[in-house]
Amino acid sequence: MLKRHLLFILATFAIVAIYSCKSGSVNLFKAANPHEQYRRKLETAGLDKTAMGSAWINSSLLSLQKALTIGLPYRETGFFGADKVQAVTYKFTATKGQKLTIALAKKPAQTALYLDLWYVSDVSNPKLIASADTLNRVLQHEINDTGTYLIRLQPELLQSVEYTLEITTGPSLAFPTQSKSSKSIGSYWGDGRDNNARKHEGVDIFGTFRSPVVAIADGTVTRVNENNLGGKVVWLRPKGRDYTLYYAHLDQQIATEGQDVKTGDTLGLMGNTGNAKNTPTHLHFGIYTSAGAINPLPFIDPVTKTPANITASLMNLKRTLRTTGRTSLLSTLQSKSAAVSNLSPATVLRINGATGNYYRAELPDGSSGFIPIDGVVQSSKPLRKIKINAQQQQVYNEPDTLAPVKLHLKTGETVSLLGNFNNYQLVSNEQNEVGWIVK
Repeated sequence: MLKRHLLFILATFAIVAIYSCKSGSVNLFKAANPHEQYRRKLETAGLDKTAMGSAWINSSLLSLQKALTIGLPYRETGFFGADKVQAVTYKFTATKGQKLTIALAKKPAQTALYLDLWYVSDVSNPKLIASADTLNRVLQHEINDTGTYLIRLQPELLQSVEYTLEITTGPSLAFPTQSKSSKSIGSYWGDGRDNNARKHEGVDIFGTFRSPVVAIADGTVTRVNENNLGGKVVWLRPKGRDYTLYYAHLDQQIATEGQDVKTGDTLGLMGNTGNAKNTPTHLHFGIYTSAGAINPLPFIDPVTKTPANITASLMNLKRTLRTTGRTSLLSTLQSKSAAVSNLSPATVLRINGATGNYYRAELPDGSSGFIPIDGVVQSSKPLRKIKINAQQQQVYNEPDTLAPVKLHLKTGETVSLLGNFNNYQLVSNEQNEVGWIVK
């Protein structure tokens, strides 16, 4: 009944939204991402004042504060149920020069699932930097600042959706030599030079004498000259970027100052000029910003790691499971000591996602984290039978005496014990009605 009523309200607010756009009194789509557009519709229809509407808005904000830490690459299959108002946020680090690729597949495909990318320059005020469109096509973003990033997922109200999220990183620029292989890199950023009197401010890419070195982005050649260290060098300013590319030890410079080039155009031929005259043929490649040299490897490293396959059973998505013994709910898969909560045997939790050989699980109090697949089992099989006492007659919808009462049991009635959470027990009666009683 409640769901039908809310569906009617949602249909009403859609009509109101369309009318408002046509009348010009409210421009719902002005400079707003899809998530913000949906929120504006809720507010226009007054649904932000309802319990479910306000829960949706609050969930979107709270999830940013309760982000789960992941490592890249990452793949997860998850589920949002229509019976709950949920959002999930993932936190990870990325390096300037990387290109972030975020792919989101969903079932059913037409369900709106909002995906937003945030940069955490200020912990209390993350900055929204990109959003997927409503079709959830692949989102790519070049990382301009090394640091912490967030990805938030949230479905529209009263919709169930299964999704697979895949996040990978790769180079934002092409490779500067014909080899196009990281195996040709023989010296890295920070390696010692001149008996460790200075540090290497770039990478050395080895190759065939007089083979082409190429533009790795569209841009303008700003300088073509010679110096003692680099020998014959070319400087290229990529279009729309805040840094300059440096090609050194060339045997011959082909590009000219002021020349506009396209990705793949030949800038010069590889050699060993400058202080490289006694070394094998190689290109010294560097990147310089207004603050000085930065590590160029993330910009050109062609190695793209793929996420681990999901071995956790997807059959357990949206199901209620319980722990097999003492275990921990982890805030990150990167550190086994990062526990959200230490769980007792038979603790009840809900499975919302699967990644690798872990589940992303939620406790009845809303705490979320990761748990190994061998740490949980189906809760449908009873632990044992128990008899109801006088204090256990009320069966609650949640493990909370302030929650709605689902049914009443009789003193002495026998029920099946399915699991525990804090001072409550999850039980099932002979009619397979499930709920919480006090211990």
